[in-house]
Amino acid sequence: MTTGAWVSLFSGGKDSSWALYRALERGLPVERLVTVHPEGDSYMYHVPATDLAALAAESIGIPLVDVEPDDFAADAATDSGRQGDAELEPLEAALRDLADEGGGIAGLTAGAVESEYQTSRIEAMADRLDADLFAPLWQEDPRELADAMLDAGFEIRIVQVAAYGLDESWLGRTLDADAVADLEALNEEYGVHVLGEGGEFETLVTDGPHMDRPIRLESDTEWEGSRGHLRIEDAWLE
Repeated sequence: MTTGAWVSLFSGGKDSSWALYRALERGLPVERLVTVHPEGDSYMYHVPATDLAALAAESIGIPLVDVEPDDFAADAATDSGRQGDAELEPLEAALRDLADEGGGIAGLTAGAVESEYQTSRIEAMADRLDADLFAPLWQEDPRELADAMLDAGFEIRIVQVAAYGLDESWLGRTLDADAVADLEALNEEYGVHVLGEGGEFETLVTDGPHMDRPIRLESDTEWEGSRGHLRIEDAWLE
């Protein structure tokens, strides 16, 4: 294993935030958060509201490194496998820069739950970086994970939905016990993943035990017939 600090692959959403929180609980020395800002839909990354990751990082107290869209390969392929590989390249380049600056990377945290597509690529990247991978959500029961997040005190807002059964009323909704119960019913009826692992919905953690101050939002909804997102008008730390 390489010496050095740990780096958290971080979007501000619930899954990457939970991975970071669990890593900090275990005493892993996470010294950087890395957020990728993809343009449009992405096979590899959480997409909406990633600009709010900077506020989350400020509240958490760990410096954030941004990987911007300009860093992505301009010729990203239409084939999903090749696109996933292309999307990983700027992240890996940013991590190599961090490793060069800090004497290596000891490990990465990642929030994947069931996506073999994402996890296999992140595992391979960690191997190339000679870094450990801490993925505490991997193949865990979605309902138990949701309950654990809520029990820990995570405040989670839904910022995007894109699945049959999820209408505009879900935008901005707090992911609490009632919402989780509703998602379980939608899972039975429509196959919606309880944690939105298939891109059915995306989230932002606005408060939690790992954060010094909560994120507060002013927002409106943008609905496009079968999918939509929260348009953030303003955001600040309370």
